[in-house]
Amino acid sequence: MFLIRRFEEKSAQMYGQNKIRGFCHLYIGQEAVVAGMVSAKKDGDKVITAYRDHGHALAMGISANAVMAELFGRIDGCSKGKGGSMHMFSKEHNFFGGHGIVGGQIPLGAGIALADQYAGNDNVTFCYMGDGAVRQGALHETFNMAMLWKLPVVFICENNNYAMGTSVERTTNVLDIYKMASAYEMPAEQADGMSCETVHDCMDRAATRARNGEGPTFIELKTYRYRGHSMSDPAKYRTKDEVKDYKKVDPVEVVRATILKNKYMSEKELLALEEEVEKEVADSVEFADNSPFPDAEELYKDVYVDEYPFIVE
Repeated sequence: MFLIRRFEEKSAQMYGQNKIRGFCHLYIGQEAVVAGMVSAKKDGDKVITAYRDHGHALAMGISANAVMAELFGRIDGCSKGKGGSMHMFSKEHNFFGGHGIVGGQIPLGAGIALADQYAGNDNVTFCYMGDGAVRQGALHETFNMAMLWKLPVVFICENNNYAMGTSVERTTNVLDIYKMASAYEMPAEQADGMSCETVHDCMDRAATRARNGEGPTFIELKTYRYRGHSMSDPAKYRTKDEVKDYKKVDPVEVVRATILKNKYMSEKELLALEEEVEKEVADSVEFADNSPFPDAEELYKDVYVDEYPFIVE
């Protein structure tokens, strides 16, 4: 969580220096949502998300160097500098993106789960979306198919209260988003997305159901982003007091306090860990700066897959 926080703060700084261009959506404030998932997933499980994806990429084990280089548009980035902020992928780390089309990743997540079901393994796909994406028709089609076929997928809505600059209250009469699953008799729950322990518990329950062949679950995690929708958003649609209130339950600070209270680490050990993380982030900037831009020929690579990922006899 601390790595994601410091990485995103550094990304904002690099964007201000014009090292990062185009769209850039930061994850500051929502770190617990992926931290709780990582402790609940198993090897072979997949993750797919929308365009606020830096935190998910780091949580899945992609190095800070590879993520920062991708933000810089360099060849050593996890998508060879061709995806940028919104389109990060890593086959090695079972991270399937990073998708710029709102809600476009929802049916893709079900498709990845279908592939695992067809292959006969017990892998689970964690499919993330924002509160704005649940307004897309693709969600309803996907929910219906996922329940019909009992696909091993966990759908997660990161409800940070705003779809770009539009509050949830202005888009729906049903403020508890998790209730949308009831139309398909899909198990669903709402949980505190600012607590990584709470996130872990609900993710673990959902993943266990999926591995047992009981189908999908829809989880609404109530979270909050401290920054605007993207780097170009001044976030004038909300009050400073609202942001201040959410920072009282800052997930990083809450976990830090928990670690010290339970004596999992001493203050000195924790400070040493934080210094190590800050150095890792600083080194990622140097790595990205020294990485070359991709050659023009890269435009024609990675367009089509050369072979199927698995063959069923």
